[in-house]
Amino acid sequence: MTEPGRDGRGPLDDEPEGSVTLEQVPEGVVLAVAGALDLSLASTLRRTVERAARLRPSVLVIDLTAVTFLASVGMAELVRAHRQSGEDTAVRVVATGRLVLRPLQVTRLTDELALHDTLADALAAR
Repeated sequence: MTEPGRDGRGPLDDEPEGSVTLEQVPEGVVLAVAGALDLSLASTLRRTVERAARLRPSVLVIDLTAVTFLASVGMAELVRAHRQSGEDTAVRVVATGRLVLRPLQVTRLTDELALHDTLADALAAR
């Protein structure tokens, strides 16, 4: 058995390593998060949010559609992104499925974060 992370895969042999990608779209910036949003991926999300903020988008969407696990440190980064976005950037989160929605509901972050079912909804929201 290989060491976790040495071959580009996650801690379990069949679990791919997570990623955060940044895409500029006409409405703003979309960050697509994939894999487990835990301690190992949270710092990548933070750096990518900071990079996106330098672009000064009117909308920053964090798409969690491909997230397989949402840890408390991942939720903390969502809150950080929301609180540090400034008045000129609306932060919206795309979250579907029990694995992602349930932790947000239990922690009542659904009251603070602007959640959407789809990327299209998040980009079109006013």
